[in-house]
Amino acid sequence: MIESRKMRAAIIGAGGIAQHSHVPALRSVADRVDLVAAVDTDPDRLAEFRTTNGIEAGYSSVEEMLETQKPDLVHVCTPPFAHVDPVVQCLEAGAWVLVEKPVCLSLAEFDRIEAAERDGGPYASVVCQHRFGSGGKHAARLLSTGKLGRPLVAECRTTWYRDHGYFEVPWRGRWQTEGGGPTMGHGIHQMDLLLALLGDWTEIHAMAGRLDRDVETEDVSMASVRFDNGAMASILNSVLSPREESYIRIDCTDATVELTHLYGYENTDWHYTPAPHVTDETLVRSWRTPGANVRSSHAAQLSMILAAMDSGQRPPASGAAGRQTLELITALYRSAFTGELVRREQLTSDDPFYHDLHGGVRGWAPVADSEGAKP
Repeated sequence: MIESRKMRAAIIGAGGIAQHSHVPALRSVADRVDLVAAVDTDPDRLAEFRTTNGIEAGYSSVEEMLETQKPDLVHVCTPPFAHVDPVVQCLEAGAWVLVEKPVCLSLAEFDRIEAAERDGGPYASVVCQHRFGSGGKHAARLLSTGKLGRPLVAECRTTWYRDHGYFEVPWRGRWQTEGGGPTMGHGIHQMDLLLALLGDWTEIHAMAGRLDRDVETEDVSMASVRFDNGAMASILNSVLSPREESYIRIDCTDATVELTHLYGYENTDWHYTPAPHVTDETLVRSWRTPGANVRSSHAAQLSMILAAMDSGQRPPASGAAGRQTLELITALYRSAFTGELVRREQLTSDDPFYHDLHGGVRGWAPVADSEGAKP
C-alpha cells in the first residue's frame, strides 16, 4: 500500500492522446499527483511536450526513466503495438499503470501483463473511461439491481468517420501495429460500456468487411451477441459513416435506456422510456436522476485508480475486467474470419486467435465485390 503522500507520475508517449486526455486528467488531481517525467523516442516531440506542460524531466528510454524517477504511476500512451513491453517494465519496477486502449494486441499479451502484477499492487488498469461517467454508473446500477426489469434486447453502434488520410499514419489499419480496425480501435469504447451494463457474454456470430479504406484490417464489422443473462445484442463498428454517432440502447421488460453521444457523454445524454405498464412517476424519476454530473473521461477513471492505490486494492478495468472487452473483440474477429459461432470458452491458449487477432489466417479478403471497393 502506497503511503498517503503526493504521488509521482510519468507519461510514456508524448502524442495527442497524452496531451489531450492524460495531461488534463493528471492536472485534475494535481493536489495529489505530480507529473514529473515524460518519455518519447522523438526528441523534438518530447521537448515540445515538456515545454507545453512544464514537465521537468525527459527521457528517450523507459528503463532510464524508471531507474531515475521511480514513479508511483505511469500513463502508457504509445501506439497499440508499443504497449505491452513498457507496461510490463513499469509493473516489474513497482509502478502502477494506466494504459491506453487497446491495452495490447492479443490475449496472450494481456496475460503477460497480468503475470507481471503483484497482489496488493502494482496493477495495470486499461483506459475504459465510458464506464466511469455518472450516467453510465447509474445505468449499470439500475440494470444490475433489476430496477428496469430484465434486459432483453440491445444495440451498440459506433458509426464514426475516418477518411483515407487518417490511415496514412504508418501504424494504423495494420494487424501487427494497431491490432485491428474500428472493432479494435474505435468501437472498443462502446462495446466496453455495453459489457459494463450487461455483464459477460456467452456466444457471438460476426462478419467484417474492408469496403472502402486502403487498410489490412476491416473498416466495418457487425456482430450478434448473446449474454449470460439471456439478452441479445447487435453490434456495429464503422469508420465509413459521415454522420457520426455513438449509441447504446437496451430494452428491458420495464424500460428502454438509451445513450446517444460521440466521444464522451454527460447525464443529459441518457434517456429512459418506461414500458406502457409502468405508471409510477416516482419510480421513473428515480431512473432519470443519477445525481452529480460526472462526464465520462480519463479524469473520472483516474480518481478511482488513485483510490485503489491508496488502499492497495485492484483498480477498476484491470485483471478480468480489463480482459473482458479484449475477449469479446477476439471472439468477434475469430467469428468473422472463420464464419463460425464462437463461444467464450473457446478462447484458450491453444487457439490461434489467442495469439493474433487475425488468427494467422492467410488470404482473408473481406472486400466487397461492388465497384469502387478497395482491395
